[in-house]
Amino acid sequence: MSQQASKLVIITEKVLLRDVVRIIDAAGATGYTVMAAGGKGSRNTRSSGQPAVSDTFSNVKLEVITASPDMARAIADEVAKKYFDNFSGIAYIDDIEVLYAHML
Repeated sequence: MSQQASKLVIITEKVLLRDVVRIIDAAGATGYTVMAAGGKGSRNTRSSGQPAVSDTFSNVKLEVITASPDMARAIADEVAKKYFDNFSGIAYIDDIEVLYAHML
């Protein structure tokens, strides 16, 4: 059995990871996934941090699956308002179908 859900994806600088996770947790999300990320955007090319001596300037990709699109939007809005004027980042929301889940 499947259910509809929203997937919020936030790609930003690794230095913000703890702060973004606090926002996700405060919103009541039940979990998230973090991956190393790299690529090119409006603020130049970023390495995924692999392999490097220091990953201070690397990016991360966070994925948050929520049952509520309102929760996903609230998290994205807060992260963007607090950080995206001064740090690189992008956030987007996809409508998804969850096939198997312990809890959303």
